[in-house]
Amino acid sequence: MLGGVETRSVSPVFVGRVSEFDTLNDALARADAGEPQALLVGGEAGVGKSRLLEEFAAAARRRGATVALGGCVEIGADGLPFAPFSTALRHLRRELPDQLAAASSGQEEELARLLPELGAGAREPRRDEQGVARLFELTARLLERVAADHTVVLALEDLHWADASTRHLLTYLFRTLRTGRLLVLATYRSDDIHRRHPLRPLLAELDRLRTVRRVELGRFNRDEVHRQIAGIIDREPDPQRVDDIFGRSDGNAFFVEELAVAADEGCCAGLTDSLRDLLLVRVESLPESAQSVARIVAEGGSTVEDRLLAAVARLTEDDLIEALRAAVNAGILSPAPERDGYRFRHSLVREAVSDDLLPGERSRLHRRYAEALEADPTLVPADERVTRLASYWYHAHDAAKALPAVLDASVEARRRHAYSEQLRLLERAMDLWDTVPDDVRATLRPLDYAEAYPPCGCDPATTPLRYLDLMAEAAVAGRLSGERERSLKITKRALRLLDEEHDPLRAAWFWEQRSRLTQALARGDGWAELGTAQDLVRGLPPSEVHAEVLASAAGWSMLHRPGPDAMAAAESAVEYARMVGAHDIELNARLTLGGLMVDAGDIETGLAEMYEVKERATELGVDLVVARAHVNLPSVLEGIGRSEEAAHLLREGVHITRRLGLLDSEGWVWGNLAESLHSLGRWDEAAQAAANAQRLEQSAKPRTGGSIRLACLAYDRGDPAEAARRLADARSFFGTHDPMPQYALPMRTVAIGVAAAEGRLPDARAELLAALDTGLPPGTQRYGWPLLLAATTAEADAHGEAETEPGRPEVLRRIRQAAKSLATSVPVWRSFDQWLRAELARAEGRFAPDEWSAVVEAVEPLGRPYDLARVRYRLAEALLASGAGDDERARATELLRLVDAVAGHLGAAPLARSATRLAQRARLALAPAVREADRGPADPVEELGLTSRERDVLRLVAAGHTNRRIAEELFISPKTASVHVSNILAKMGVSGRGEAAAVAHRLGLFPAQAGERLAAR
Repeated sequence: MLGGVETRSVSPVFVGRVSEFDTLNDALARADAGEPQALLVGGEAGVGKSRLLEEFAAAARRRGATVALGGCVEIGADGLPFAPFSTALRHLRRELPDQLAAASSGQEEELARLLPELGAGAREPRRDEQGVARLFELTARLLERVAADHTVVLALEDLHWADASTRHLLTYLFRTLRTGRLLVLATYRSDDIHRRHPLRPLLAELDRLRTVRRVELGRFNRDEVHRQIAGIIDREPDPQRVDDIFGRSDGNAFFVEELAVAADEGCCAGLTDSLRDLLLVRVESLPESAQSVARIVAEGGSTVEDRLLAAVARLTEDDLIEALRAAVNAGILSPAPERDGYRFRHSLVREAVSDDLLPGERSRLHRRYAEALEADPTLVPADERVTRLASYWYHAHDAAKALPAVLDASVEARRRHAYSEQLRLLERAMDLWDTVPDDVRATLRPLDYAEAYPPCGCDPATTPLRYLDLMAEAAVAGRLSGERERSLKITKRALRLLDEEHDPLRAAWFWEQRSRLTQALARGDGWAELGTAQDLVRGLPPSEVHAEVLASAAGWSMLHRPGPDAMAAAESAVEYARMVGAHDIELNARLTLGGLMVDAGDIETGLAEMYEVKERATELGVDLVVARAHVNLPSVLEGIGRSEEAAHLLREGVHITRRLGLLDSEGWVWGNLAESLHSLGRWDEAAQAAANAQRLEQSAKPRTGGSIRLACLAYDRGDPAEAARRLADARSFFGTHDPMPQYALPMRTVAIGVAAAEGRLPDARAELLAALDTGLPPGTQRYGWPLLLAATTAEADAHGEAETEPGRPEVLRRIRQAAKSLATSVPVWRSFDQWLRAELARAEGRFAPDEWSAVVEAVEPLGRPYDLARVRYRLAEALLASGAGDDERARATELLRLVDAVAGHLGAAPLARSATRLAQRARLALAPAVREADRGPADPVEELGLTSRERDVLRLVAAGHTNRRIAEELFISPKTASVHVSNILAKMGVSGRGEAAAVAHRLGLFPAQAGERLAAR
């Protein structure tokens, strides 16, 4: 609207800030080298944060960086959700269109929540706790990809005005950015951060991150004030005047500017009145029309578009232009850099003008803004329209207009996953509710605003929105935003209201919400609340609420009390979900049902059901079920001993959950992968997977599994202190309110092992008895068998120690009794049963070589090298302890050599030491001796302890053949070939066929024959 204008108050000379500028430049250099940087720049209002950012941005551009600037937008007391990120991403889209398009490819729908220009708005699936995390993860990966080959500075101003969603996203970025030439910088006004300011806990949290640097801008000293004044007035200032301005401004850069201009223009009152009055004096010196425009802009928000301003000001075009020119020339207003509009040159002036308005003036201006925007919605950007209209009507104190607008704004916040803002808006709507006329409320409809709440059979076209509907939507928004205490209070109020009317379906829905909140807040396991919900829906017609309550009950039971009741709940949930067409609930319930079938012994049917759900969810695009299938199905496979199959699915799951941005699901996947890799003897990979499960941005529960696995690895590698530390981490993540067997039993298993290793057998017994007193529910055999085995091993190792004998018979009796309740329907569980029996005999002082031989035979086909090494050690020990002859000693020697090889490969130090000591006691040589007569070269195959048949199999493995091809070559079955391959891997101490082939080639075991091709690695 205006042509070129100039102002005098900004010094053309950039004064001071040498160390701060050096810090920013150092961060830019590090980012340019591929190391992402995070900085917070704080300082009081007017100290010069924006000027520092402006100068740094110019310097960064000169060095070839792209600077994307976004400011937090204040509208009254409301911040626009994600406003600075939307603005910054819009800038990146203009500056780097190809890079942004490539980086967002495939995720445009989700990222459109932040940048609508990327495509059509994201579809509205059922909401979930991971929706926000998914959006945040995709945003982080987007920025990393855009900055992969080009340095990007993402600068966010005025963080003190930021909405909660912006604060959470910024925190997430500061925590998780790992790659890319990216610098994220945010400024905030430190003098506004009072004790209850929402930015205060965020700053404290970021202070604990070593990756985030804080830069605090102080005030200017006298010499810097002198140079600033000289730049403003373009001549050397009078020393006395410098002293006066320095004393009055106390070195605040903005006040120095204002005082310098006032003094230069002869406005001496500015040196004696309050600084606030000084700011108003400069506004009041403008023509009346310019003052009026300044007051209008002050109430419009951080920036007011020129067309909106024209509609509200109601001046002729020429009069408006003259008023704006006067305000801009005086340095009060300035053109907005990112859009056609105007803003105050400094927010302190805007706040002074706004504070000077009378209450009636302020509400009248907001009404004019709202009326103008209602008349022409194109006056503001589309992604800001509903939020700003809601704010204008609310601050106009027109409840009848404000309530529908606020509800519209809450829907927009929900669509953008800005659940904190949605909750605030819904609470505002609840406050307005009683002040709105009945005829206005009668026009509102439930499905417009309360999507999460069930229609319960009503006709949404004719049924008005109810207060309970608002409470339901607010409860969900609170849960999804992490404001669980507020959400719990809302559900409590809702249930009190429902006590006065008979509405069991709505009451059941609120009780199901309370169950989730109770668990999340560590107030209990949530079963009592779910039980109440089930009682309320019992006997009611099928509905989505009924299906969801049953599905939640089945899921809870699967994790806490698997058995017939859980199975019945899952079957009913599937049936009800099908009746009402709730596909996601149906798929979730079927996944639960499949897992329960496996636990009950119907293994192939259960696995087939779970595989079918995975495929169907993928086909329908039900992302959460796809992710859950890649967590639960591999877990079930691992539980029945099919670790290779589980690991394959989990690798696939890592890519899927990462692509979808489902961080908690990715954490579960990594934790399960660590368990499967541990079983397969790939311990280094398992440790890395467990570490990945513990990334900070995930919630506590997924990190529990990672900590348990790291504790197991530390124990197996002979570091009980580290195992104890990791166990303590797991217990802190897990808590005490919700004792799920899948966590509680493995933690007790580790605790038993650590206590026994440290000579604290009474503590080990206490852990066992606490677990047995709680009980081993049906379906918990995968956790129960290792627990009983660890306790029995501890008792057997302590056999013969007089101080440990009291109480042992009772402990062993309890173990035998508990074992009777555990299933043995798959090979891995049967092997544990046999292993436990052999250990019980050892705990009673009986050596049973035949029993241990049977255990070895049972474990050999399972593909678990560490377990196989352990039972081979016990067999060797039993052979030597039973008065062995030469044949038994020879067999024990072979077994111990295998044990030593595997233990050395895995880094299982305790097992390696035990094997060495046992060999020394029995005077056995772990390394094969070379007889003097055998001067010929040693056969490496024999040194590995391979049989002649295993030699043949290894030759074919080294040639790259599959098990089927090996079977054809040697006239054996593929299953037998698989068993031979597993034995070979264990004897060689390697983790896979490729590694075995590499060792064979390195040792020259099978020189290539003419015409024979060796498989390439």
